[in-house]
Amino acid sequence: MFEYVLKFTSALLALFLFSVMPSSAQVKFPIEQLTIQTASGPQVFTVEIAVDGAQRQQGLMFREKMAADAGMLFDFGSSREVAMWMKNTLIPLDMLFIDDKGIVRKIHEGAKPHDETPLSSGGPVKYVLELNGGAVKARNIAVGNKVLSPQIGKAR
Repeated sequence: MFEYVLKFTSALLALFLFSVMPSSAQVKFPIEQLTIQTASGPQVFTVEIAVDGAQRQQGLMFREKMAADAGMLFDFGSSREVAMWMKNTLIPLDMLFIDDKGIVRKIHEGAKPHDETPLSSGGPVKYVLELNGGAVKARNIAVGNKVLSPQIGKAR
């Protein structure tokens, strides 16, 4: 009987520990270099790639900071209108809505932490790149810029 109680208690403890772990620890993201060709020259970032549903759902939620040259590239697999939000996102972000050719079609600067207002692409896009708030202005990123990365070059 003691052995059964010990096994049950151990299983219950393991379940509890997994349920209270931050969800960011449960989702893994591949990392790659991404370059945006701007009028000021190439702007290079190291980005995490969100391709599957769990990765896209987690996104940058619960992150307290992000390196100045970091970001997250969301790949939706096919071109469509998408909407992003800032639920459980702790840092301000700039969002670049990018078509299947890697062209920036729309930019939303300064998305506010915790704001659940949908931020629409306003048309079909395949990718969304999230950067630190202020990066668009600081790096002279504009609609029409070309974005290059291994992920954007992949056919899916």
